[in-house]
Order: sequence, then structure tokens, then C-alpha cells
Amino acid sequence: MPSPYLPLIGEGIESSLITALGRIGPVLVTPSTISLVDCHYIVYSDAEPPSTQDTLKWLDEGAAQVAVSMAIVKELLGSVPPERLLLLLDASSVTAIPDKIQKSVSGILLKIPAVDIDFISSFRNFFRPESSVYVLPTSPITPSAHTIRELARANVSPVIPTSNLTISTTSSSQLNVGEAFAAPLTTDRPDGLFPTIVSSYLHGGKSLGLVYSSHESITESIVTGKGVYQSRKHGLWRKGETSGATQEVVSIRADCDLDALEFQVVQRGVGFCHLGTPSCFGDLHGLARLERTLQGRLEAAPEGSYTRRLFNDKELLNSKIMEEADELCTAKTKEEVAFEAADLLYFTLTRCVAVGVSISDIEKSLDKKHMKVSRRAGDAKPQWSKGKAGPDNQVKAEADPAPTKPLPTPTTQPSAVSNMIQMRTANLASVSPSERSELLRRPVLRSDEMISKAKPIIDQVRSGGDKALKELTAKFDKAILQDVIVRPPYSPEGMTLDPKVKDAIDRAYSNIYKFHAAQAEKEPLVVETMPGVVCTRFARPIARVGLYVPGGTAVLPSTALMLGIPAQVAGCGEIVLAVPPRPDGSIVPEVLYVAHLVGASAVLKAGGAQAIAAMAYGTETVPKVDKIFGPGNQWVTAAKMSVQNDTDALVSIDMPAGPSEVLVIADQTGEPSFVAADLLSQAEHGVDSQVVLVAVSLTPDRLHAIEHEVDIQAKALPRVDIIRESISKSLIVETTSIEEALAFSNDYAPEHLILHLQDAPAAVKLVENAGSVFVGSYSPESCGDYASGTNHTLPTNGYARQFSGVNTLSFQKHITSQEVSKDGLKDLGPIVVTLAECEGLEAHANAVRVRLNKM
Repeated sequence: MPSPYLPLIGEGIESSLITALGRIGPVLVTPSTISLVDCHYIVYSDAEPPSTQDTLKWLDEGAAQVAVSMAIVKELLGSVPPERLLLLLDASSVTAIPDKIQKSVSGILLKIPAVDIDFISSFRNFFRPESSVYVLPTSPITPSAHTIRELARANVSPVIPTSNLTISTTSSSQLNVGEAFAAPLTTDRPDGLFPTIVSSYLHGGKSLGLVYSSHESITESIVTGKGVYQSRKHGLWRKGETSGATQEVVSIRADCDLDALEFQVVQRGVGFCHLGTPSCFGDLHGLARLERTLQGRLEAAPEGSYTRRLFNDKELLNSKIMEEADELCTAKTKEEVAFEAADLLYFTLTRCVAVGVSISDIEKSLDKKHMKVSRRAGDAKPQWSKGKAGPDNQVKAEADPAPTKPLPTPTTQPSAVSNMIQMRTANLASVSPSERSELLRRPVLRSDEMISKAKPIIDQVRSGGDKALKELTAKFDKAILQDVIVRPPYSPEGMTLDPKVKDAIDRAYSNIYKFHAAQAEKEPLVVETMPGVVCTRFARPIARVGLYVPGGTAVLPSTALMLGIPAQVAGCGEIVLAVPPRPDGSIVPEVLYVAHLVGASAVLKAGGAQAIAAMAYGTETVPKVDKIFGPGNQWVTAAKMSVQNDTDALVSIDMPAGPSEVLVIADQTGEPSFVAADLLSQAEHGVDSQVVLVAVSLTPDRLHAIEHEVDIQAKALPRVDIIRESISKSLIVETTSIEEALAFSNDYAPEHLILHLQDAPAAVKLVENAGSVFVGSYSPESCGDYASGTNHTLPTNGYARQFSGVNTLSFQKHITSQEVSKDGLKDLGPIVVTLAECEGLEAHANAVRVRLNKM
């Protein structure tokens, strides 16, 4: 059970406060404050995410845990025990965390602008109950016992800077450390006390007795380090105050239900029990008893006794240890091994007691060794191994149990060695078919998990309508809505734009409209298949469409254009545009202006799964639609897939969605700065963006120039943290010809394909699978995203093999008709009758036969 709160150690902190916090640890430190603490600590880098090397170094040096990015977790999968890692997330860019990642860490450290109990509670539901979740507010807050209690109810612990903590009385800006610890504790006892187990730190946690604690006694114990409890009859009880059997408190922990405590102490004097024994549950036993006996004999063993000889004669003791070790090695039965091990432990512990080493000292050393995640090869020294000693170099391995895979080495993961933002490299000439298949794989999308998480939101909107929409918008978007729908005419004030922005939108609208209007079918397709038999296919618009535009505080008029224009060109009768509102409940003017241009019949002020549900089922004011379009986060994608599979909704969607992706093919003529910029344009979308460079006979110098540009340009971009994660798992594939490069690209089926080739137009004929192609060095993907005319809503995750990008025909359905004349039926009828009778469908045959009989 984590502590009710996690103290963040700051510079200039008083040692007395650090000592008190160490009793209820762990504490959170930054690289600059590690040296200040001597207790369990978690490392968090507030400057930039730690590298793999930093992480391993801190763990080896004794950090209980390190908070790392998802990219580092993936690098360390199976190499570092999950209990040593926390996943560092930012609330502004939280995405779904796959089960594999969740199982590879012990918890989450969430950076959040402010303590929002509703948001945090909702966030907590997506992680395993046993995971620790800590929230770190990025803006200054004044901590309170109430906030700690509310977060504890959600199974979450706040991070509190030490500048807001004190060992003195709570004030308006500082909270007493003991009061903060006791804040979430609960009890069902009428006297309000908490059952408390007292255990011995020096004897492996052996229980000494049962006492009771109060808020007051807990606070005093934490601050003073003395065993202080609450007597049910006499009030505050300072253990040993009169008897001299005092206690030094090592740690105080709450149980998993926050209704009982454990004090681990060093007991002084005659013992814990009032009867003068070490424990209320009887005497010591095993190694603890042997240690006490040997400590007593060190002081009082008579001269000439065997024990005194062992203490005084180092050669004798060393010989006995070697003798017993040899006998243990040759023991065969279970009983023999136990017998010889007991003898060896006796002499080993005698050696320890002789030099003042206790069992607790040994346990500390074991714990320290256990903290290390790097190990030597483990071979014996030459004098013991009969010439079989192994290499002396360090190898990486999991401490316990044995590793499932080696830790990444600098040669396979350059990003772990330096701060350079760098991609992985593979050469198609040297990979096996199975390895090539692995290069084509995307991360597994656990759509079933997200659908189950989105389902409660969908059900809430379906049953609660507008009221539910308002509640969910207040919860997730922090906006209080009076109305969930805005209808035209749209307010001119709400569409006020910078003239330069308005002109850019207008010109983009013109290009996109022109290209999509050209796609529309002008005339029906009419074919006379045989004399008197005329077949026709004609297009009709989908009557009601819903267009999802991600955003809220972000400005995304481009998506509104890409979805709204083909709907307008296709002639859809009802166009509902959904967009998350800003905190004041308004819609960003750029998107509202596009809604005006495309003739949207309604704008829904909602985002996420709740917006998809409202359009799929309709509410009191939101029209039900027949097809939903648009990109979005995992919640939006899951909701779209869920409603599409519900026959009650009778709604379809545009296509399956996944992370953004780009594949760039470049030969020696490609300008490195252009190639790098194109790779980064997709890498900044999210940490799960897929970025691939296929190099065609590039020299090492040319390839290095591209990698150098990626690093330099990335570090100059505001979303560098996201880029660092996505690029670290992105890929450079080396090929020897354009044909080989296009074959790999066709198998990959990218969302965006960019051709930096000497004769790029000629290579287009080799393209079989891609969402959209950008031909030549002066055709950046950004043009297609915004204003060239093509649509930027494209298939991802390899679906370009089966799906087209959004186009005008996406907003239409095709209907066929046939007109058969009397003479035509004379020729066609017998054919139909024969086939119907062949299938045993007599009614079908009869429908033709009755007509033929009338001729």
C-alpha cells in the first residue's frame, strides 16, 4: 500500500523534515536532490525524461523506482522488474496504456495542471487496482487533509512538495507531515483509534505486540521518531517513558484498507512486553534467537570455552566456516543439506557478531544487492572454478528472477546511449523473411479493451440524452453548457477571424472543393446488357452525416474542411459537425466559420465518446445521423466501432482508425533537411505515431546527414518530448533499388507515402497500397493536410490495402435499377427460370413464368 502522499524533496530542506518523511516513505526526488535522502526514494526528472542509461544508473545506486516515459518502459520490457518502474504521463497527452505496458510498471506518476478529483477518479479506473497512482500538480497548490482524503477514496496519492510540508503546526501554506499521513485513515471503532501492529526491525519484522494509535500519537511518532501510542485507558502513551524500554521508529505503514497500521521499531531495554520479554507473542526463535545468544556470549563467554575460542581465534573460525561450506556442498539428502546449512549459518553468524554485524545489517546488504539491475557474469573466482572462470565484463540482467531478455545495448538502441533523437535501422538485404514481417508490424491496437471502457459513456448518453451530454462535457471538457447544439445562422461575432487566417481558410476551401467536386458523378451509369434489358447505377447522398472534429482548445479547421466539403458536394441533407467546446462553452471561431462555409445544419458542442453516441442515437436536440466520419483519440475510435456494431443505432463509419503514420522513400537526390522535416511532421502527432524512412542506396554519409537533421530539427520543435518517443521506435529500412523500396511500402500500406526520388512521377505507377502519395521533393505531406485539395482523412494501420481515404463518394450510396421490356423478358426470362429452378426457388421462377405465359 503506497503512502497516503508522496513528498517531493526540494532544495534547502531541513534535515529534521527529511528524517520525519523517511519514516513514512518513499519520497520523490529529482537527480539534484538524491544526495539529500537516506530512505526509500523514487527518482523523477523534472527537466527531461530520463534516458535508459540514467534509469539503470539510478536503479543500481539504490532508487526504489524511477519514473520513466513509455518509450523507456518499452526498451526495458522484461529486463527490469515491474516494481522498479513508474510510468510518467502528462494529463494533456494521455493515451490508452496497453496491458503489456501496465504489467511492466508498478504504477503511474501523472503530471496534471490542478487536482481535479473527478478527472483523476475517471483516470484511475483505467489502471489495475494494485497499481500505485501518484498525481503531481504542475501549478502551485495548497495541500489539505481533505484533498488527501478525497484522493485516497479514488486509490490515488498526491505528490506534495516539501515546501508545503512542516513538522510544526499546520498553517495556511504548510501541512503537518503527520496530519497529512493520518488524513485518509479510517476506523470503525467507537473510540476512533487504529489497531497497530508493532514489529521489530532488527528481527526481520517479528511481531512484538498489538497497540492502538490516534491521530495525535501518529503525528508525534512521525515527527519525533519515538514509539508513541494511544492507551485506551490512560491517553497518550510514550513507550518506555518510565520503564526505559524505549523505541526508535524506523517506518510507519498503513494497510491496504487504511484502517490499521504497522510500526517497525528498534526496541530498547528489556523488551516490548510488560513481562520483560522481547515480544508479547513469546520469545525469539531461529536466526534472531541465535544472534541474541551469540551477542550475549561475546560479552560473557568464559575464557577457554569453545565460543570464546571462536571469537578470539580468527584462523579457527575461518577454518570452521570453510569446513562447513565444504560439507554443505557435498551433502546429498534434504536432511543433510539442512543440517550442514545450520552449522554453516552458526559459524557465519559468529563471524558477523564478532565484528559487530547484525542480521539487519545483512538484510540491508541483501536489499542493496537486490536493488541492482546489472550483474556480473556470475562465474566463480579461478581458485574455486577449476579453470572455468568467465569474462569479467558487466552484463545486464534482471536481479530476480532470471531475465526474459537482455537489456538494450548501445549498438542496438543508439537513443539509449546519448541524447540524440535517432531512429532504428534495418537492412533488407540481411533480414530473414520473419524479420521482414516484424518490420511491417504496427503496435497491436487493443480495440476490445477501449470499446468496453467507452461503453458506459455511450450508454449514459443513450439513456440520458442532453442532460447526460451536459454532465459529461462538464466532467471531461470543464465547460458548462446551456445548450448542446448551435444551429445556423451562426453568429458573426463567433466567426471573427484574423484576416490572414480567414483568407487561408477561403483559399483552402476553394482547392478542396474543386478537387472533390470533380469526383462527383454527373450522370447515371446506363448499360443495355442485352436487347430490351437496361441496367442503371445512380448516386444519392447519404441523408444525415455526423462529422467529428477533434479540438476543444486546439484549432483544427482543416479537419472541418476535409469532412464538410465532400458532404456539401455530395448533397447531404443534414450535416452535423461535432467539436469539443472551449472552457467558456463556445466553439473556436475557425471551426465555426468552416461550419458556415460547408452549410452545416448543426454544430454539436461535445467531444469524445459522448459526441459519437449523441450523433449515433440522437438526443432531444441532437439529430441522429446515418454515417459518422472523422479522426479522434482512442475514445472516439472505440465509440465509433461500438455504435457501428449496434443494430439499434443503424449507423456506419468512415473507416477504422489508428495512429498517424508516414513512409518516406528517398534516394541520393533527396535533400536531407526536407526528408527529416517530412518524417517529423507525422512524428509530432503522438508518441504512437509510425514513422518509416526507406533509403534507396543511400551512402552512410547521406544517411547520417538525414539523421543529423532529424535530431537538430526535432530539438527546435515545441513537441520535442512527443517526437523523442515516437522517433525512438521508428525505423530506417535500407534497400538497394526503387522496386525493392516500393515493394516494402506496398506491403506496409502507409497512410502517407512521400517520394523523394530523382524521377518521383515515374515511381507512382509502382504504388499499389497507400492512403495518399506526395510526389517529389516539393510536395510535403503538410500540403495534403491543409490545402492542396486532396483529403487528409486517410486509412491507417495497414488498412490502405482495403480502404480509400475519405472522398466525395464516401458521402454517397449507389443505387442500381433495371428496366426490362416485353421483348427483353422473352429472351431473359427463360434464363432466370432455369437458374431459379436450379436453386429450388420456385417462387422466383414463377414471378417470371406468369409473365411469359401472358405473352
